[in-house]
Amino acid sequence: MRILHTSDWHLGRSFHREGMLAHQATYVDHLLEVVAAECVDLVVVAGDVYDRALPHVDAVRLADEALARLAASRAQVVLTSGNHDSAQRLGFSSRLIDAAGVFIRTDAGGVGTPVLLEDEHGPVAVHGLPYLDPDSVREPWGLAARSHEAALTEAMRRVRADLATRSSATRSVVLAHAFVGGGALDVRPSDSERDISVGGVSLVPTSVFDGISYTALGHLHGRHTLTDAIRYSGSPLAYSFSEADQRKGSWLVDLGPVGVTSCTFVDAPVPRPLARLRGTLDELLAEPRLVVHEAAWVQATLTDDTRPLQAMDRLRSRFPHALVLGFEPASGAPGGVPAARVQGRSDHEIALDFVAEMRGSAATDDEALLLREAFDACCEDPDLDTLVTDGAS
Repeated sequence: MRILHTSDWHLGRSFHREGMLAHQATYVDHLLEVVAAECVDLVVVAGDVYDRALPHVDAVRLADEALARLAASRAQVVLTSGNHDSAQRLGFSSRLIDAAGVFIRTDAGGVGTPVLLEDEHGPVAVHGLPYLDPDSVREPWGLAARSHEAALTEAMRRVRADLATRSSATRSVVLAHAFVGGGALDVRPSDSERDISVGGVSLVPTSVFDGISYTALGHLHGRHTLTDAIRYSGSPLAYSFSEADQRKGSWLVDLGPVGVTSCTFVDAPVPRPLARLRGTLDELLAEPRLVVHEAAWVQATLTDDTRPLQAMDRLRSRFPHALVLGFEPASGAPGGVPAARVQGRSDHEIALDFVAEMRGSAATDDEALLLREAFDACCEDPDLDTLVTDGAS
């Protein structure tokens, strides 16, 4: 059986206010091309189909189109909910949709009941585990601890109880959406992943999935190989600059008669590369080697001792797709927001000091005038008629 493992589509998400829906649609096109070209039998989507519990109508439309096209393809689909999804909304009409070969698993009450498939080597039991919030399942499942490890340990107990009733030739595939790692494995979240820790603890050991033929993980946005049979596909697109060095795509997994026989990473189309640049504004505008980043989405950190005027406009004269601008003076000063000296001083004077300290130079005459006008506009008018007429309050 040939499996295509993907996750964390986050349909409807933007990238620093850049709309990503068109790029997400391009990824869906790519996914269908891979299914056809690589003769994929099963597509598994390990959670976070949407970016929010109440997705925008355009994101729902794209998800509907993606699932309809997959249903019409040669592959069957098992899809689970992630921590960004609303399990109830994503799982709406799932029992009807099963008939189309698209199996949406979002209900914790169904854990332990697999999707049963067949290939030339025999049966394959696919257990799609929805995102399991420890607070939600602790009481109904009688968990001894409030943690992701406890929730997934109980879920996998139910999975193994089901597998124990099946023939020894049955291979198993599990989808899970969690922060999984262990030992010396260097598994780090990216800035675009929502914290799912409970009581400061979120990590689930890989041993929870021991004995499973293949475990398709979602939640982390970078691809990771934890063991030959336990992998993260990562998100198909970058959603933060912390993912600038990550390869995006999906895993193409061949499941043989006793387990995984091969696993190949299939790169997804990149809408625009990411670049993180650092230096003074003049250095970034003049350095010839940075020409390769002129078409990239750029995060720039300026090290000028004095904050340059119109820095973003000037940066975009060379890097038109610059999105994020930060300031970290090489001298180490100024630091954070200064403590204002307010005693006996006007609001205008305090604001001028703030500008001078944060930027490293005084406000211009025009800026000082604009600040004065802003404060004057906000001040209470002492001449305002406050007479109260009879019967008014």
